[in-house]
Amino acid sequence: MNATLPTAEALRAALAALLDGLPPTQATQAVDRLIASYRGTTPTDAPILRDRSDVAAYAAYRMPATFEAVRSCLAALREAAPDWVPATHTDIGGGTGAASWAVAGAWDGPRTTVLDWSEPALALGRELAEASGIPSLRAATWERATIGTSPAPASADLVTVSYVLKELTAADRATVVDAAAAAAQAVVIVEPGTPDGYDRVIEARDRLIAAGMGVAAPCPHDDTCPIERGKDWCHFSARVSRSSLHRQVKGGSLSHEDEKFSYVVATRFATAPATARVTRRPQIRKGQVLLELCTKDEALQRATVTKRHGTLYRAARDTAWGDAWPPPEDD
Repeated sequence: MNATLPTAEALRAALAALLDGLPPTQATQAVDRLIASYRGTTPTDAPILRDRSDVAAYAAYRMPATFEAVRSCLAALREAAPDWVPATHTDIGGGTGAASWAVAGAWDGPRTTVLDWSEPALALGRELAEASGIPSLRAATWERATIGTSPAPASADLVTVSYVLKELTAADRATVVDAAAAAAQAVVIVEPGTPDGYDRVIEARDRLIAAGMGVAAPCPHDDTCPIERGKDWCHFSARVSRSSLHRQVKGGSLSHEDEKFSYVVATRFATAPATARVTRRPQIRKGQVLLELCTKDEALQRATVTKRHGTLYRAARDTAWGDAWPPPEDD
């Protein structure tokens, strides 16, 4: 069963229940400091989340967006390998566990271990997991580890590394990616959907391929990315519903926001990657849909789908940024 929607609702409820007592001024100040840290350019060798107020603000500010971004990446993995189900999962630099919530929504029952260097983040992550009512989250193991220098994680079917690489030096990034590749059957790496986030994903992608893994998503191939570095970057978007708590902490009024992210999924088992991937928001015009695609032959191309294409045209009108193209046929 895909429990994504109930898991998303459970996350919002758990955040609201556990963070309800956080004073708005304190939350806003902590969020402002965290934004400055995450938008900076210097990697750190210490946790950004220092205490419970930092962690509570981070959870309200970032967990819903991280959850939705990772959920989208896992959906792409499930499309490429629909019969594969991980029994074990390690979340490197998992903090309060957003990626682990996404994993719990994608498959029933993976045994999860969350590794992070911030004890306050791990403590709040445990509380949120306990409040979730989701058995696999409540059974998760939360371990303190210095990301990039601690011993390599134990073998696991799935390793996630989400929004972590920016916090590390170049040497530690390489260590983390190599350790993930050595430990896992499938690795999911997610970074902000910015040019530098894309650069880190491409570096990680190269290391995963060099370690003998194959790309399952988003790329339709294992060859060099056809995007010219410095002129464009590959990224995608996930819609995030905002709770009243989320709007309060972020100082926004809209009921939703769009989280931009870059990612790579690599595996040690055979998958069926997309024939092509939609790399920009489709442009719907009168009688036609314009799709920007990355294809199996390494080329970036624009496909124009018109009414003359019949069912394919109707499918194109429903296709979203980041989707596989053409859409899989119904069984």
